[in-house]
Amino acid sequence: MRVLLINNYHYKKGGSDVVYFNTAELLQLNGHEVYFFSTDHAENVSSRQAEYFTPNHDFRNASIIQKIKAIPAFIYDKKAHDKLLVMLDEIQPDIAHIHLFMGGLSSSILTALHQKKIPVIQTVHDYRLLCPAFSFTDGDNNICELCKDKFYLRCMIKKCSEKNLAQSAMLSFDAYFRKYIVKPVNLIDQFIFVSSFSMEKHIEFEPSYKSKALKLFNFNPQLHTVKPAPLKGNYFLFYGRLSAEKGLDILIKAALMANIPLKVVGTGPLMEKFENTSFDNIEFLGFKQGSELWDLVRNASFVVVPSVWYENNPLTIVEAYSYGKPVIGSKVGGIPEIIEESETGYLFQMGDEEDLAAALQKANNVSESRYSQMSANARQFAEIHFNPDLHYHELMNIYNNLKLN
Repeated sequence: MRVLLINNYHYKKGGSDVVYFNTAELLQLNGHEVYFFSTDHAENVSSRQAEYFTPNHDFRNASIIQKIKAIPAFIYDKKAHDKLLVMLDEIQPDIAHIHLFMGGLSSSILTALHQKKIPVIQTVHDYRLLCPAFSFTDGDNNICELCKDKFYLRCMIKKCSEKNLAQSAMLSFDAYFRKYIVKPVNLIDQFIFVSSFSMEKHIEFEPSYKSKALKLFNFNPQLHTVKPAPLKGNYFLFYGRLSAEKGLDILIKAALMANIPLKVVGTGPLMEKFENTSFDNIEFLGFKQGSELWDLVRNASFVVVPSVWYENNPLTIVEAYSYGKPVIGSKVGGIPEIIEESETGYLFQMGDEEDLAAALQKANNVSESRYSQMSANARQFAEIHFNPDLHYHELMNIYNNLKLN
């Protein structure tokens, strides 16, 4: 099968981009022809299709004047549309599988795919189809569903995107364009949601998703080569982007209250806040990757995911379970679907540092024998739900059903 994978970024900027590349590798390993369409960026991984890539617009770091000039391309990038049309004529794919497209390639790619009658699937990684600011959070990082009434101008009024008026305005205009002009729900044939929570939230906001929706968790392509580490480590681990929605502030307070050893791995907007601070029981290790990162995961006791937004199916949990590491996570979004209380980890009330501190202490006091059982449970969950072979089988069912229809 000839599969065209589409994503805003052709490098691993975030979790959704990792899934994009993981999907490509899985398809290639099973003998499919995989093609890529994305934006041109200095950090891009090499691709034979790079000649078709459309210019990358750095909207986030543009000046107000540049943002105003960029609004047409942000909403409907004609260059992306035209370049994709040329590519489609050249490669003639059987299926197009989209990951991220809004805010980069734009909705213009949907009209190009529709013109050429290509069956289209999207894996939905966030809430951009419903919320202009994509995360169901406002400018103060509080969970917000006010745009359920589709009065998207509210995003601009409340400056929901990083408290930036111009940025929030662009997102509002884009949402209205997708509401009235190019409607993704009409142009995409199948939506893959990575959590039941996300799927149900989309159907709640827009019932027309129901007939096109199914759930398929993310997977770990390295699952079969990762050896579980069933021994309880002597520290808790947070790894990922150091940003407000990830709940790092809550975790720091809770770790100090519980007086447990914590290692924090990653970089991001909150790095400045913590890099000059010193805590006896907390280490900030900065960016880590490869074997250095996986050694930290392997030797941890519990991985902590303290998100304060509607997290979907975090790769952090997928990876932690693969190593047999139980997880402590917020009771929010899709996280409760993959943490079985006292079996594969512990849940706590989102944003509640006292409840998190209690969960950390409970985890710290788990006996070695009980920990070993929790570790085995986590690994078993990964083998059932994050298995690349099973994921491939499900993906092929989706592709083949779409082609037949």
